[in-house]
Amino acid sequence: MPQFFFNKRLILLLVSIIILVALIGFSLRERSKLTWPEQFLKDTSGFFENIFDKPVSAVSGLFSNVSDLQHTYDENKRLKSRLDEYVQIKTEVQALEKENKDLRKIIGKEDDLRKFSPIQATVIGRNPSRWHEMITINQGKLQGVEKDMAVVTAEGLIGKVKSANNFTSSVQLLTSIDPENRISAIVQGDKDAYGVIEGYDNKRDLLLMKRIPYDKKIKKNSNVITSGFGGVFPSGQLIGKVVDVKIDQYGLNQTAYIEPSTDFYDINNVMVLKRDVRGAE
Repeated sequence: MPQFFFNKRLILLLVSIIILVALIGFSLRERSKLTWPEQFLKDTSGFFENIFDKPVSAVSGLFSNVSDLQHTYDENKRLKSRLDEYVQIKTEVQALEKENKDLRKIIGKEDDLRKFSPIQATVIGRNPSRWHEMITINQGKLQGVEKDMAVVTAEGLIGKVKSANNFTSSVQLLTSIDPENRISAIVQGDKDAYGVIEGYDNKRDLLLMKRIPYDKKIKKNSNVITSGFGGVFPSGQLIGKVVDVKIDQYGLNQTAYIEPSTDFYDINNVMVLKRDVRGAE
């Protein structure tokens, strides 16, 4: 009896396998029309696929967008960092180019000052409240700087040494409002006109050259240079050019308004001129 049930089960298993293989073969062959069970299963699976596809795609797209956003943020951060480095490097290059340009001008200036002993210096201090009056340079007595020595830039005269310490010195600028700040000067022309630089017009940013004889014809744009007569400033140093001339109230002298050859707002590299003969200017 048990043998009979075992054989029966084996026969059913074999029949089931044969039917399954037949169904698989039937479903795999090319057909233009599906059976209704197949159509039902396919439609049902397609319906549920459409239901879950959009949320899954949305969630997947969200994570993808977040990842792209993070990547963009990191990339922008790197680019900003590189841009900051570029700006810093560009600023340093511009400063070096300007310093190099100033030094080249000074080197060229030394060729015209062989009868003097130029001492190169750098401006290391300037008081905002006395911007037009004083600067501090990094050379002093130990480098040969002494009081009343002339100080020039590549563009021309800027002032004289007011006081000297061992390592630094204070330079009084031509624009300083000081009654004792006077320079013997010449207006160049067909006939030179002599006068004295004393005073500064703050409103027009012009130097005042006074005591010019009334009968001297002064042309605008004429160069003004040092005369060298005082013994402090070497002769021939450019001061500026004439932009205006006025007769004084008594009609005996003229006053010329001089545009400085040097930009007094931007002084970085200078030379202190040492000469053998010095006197009161």
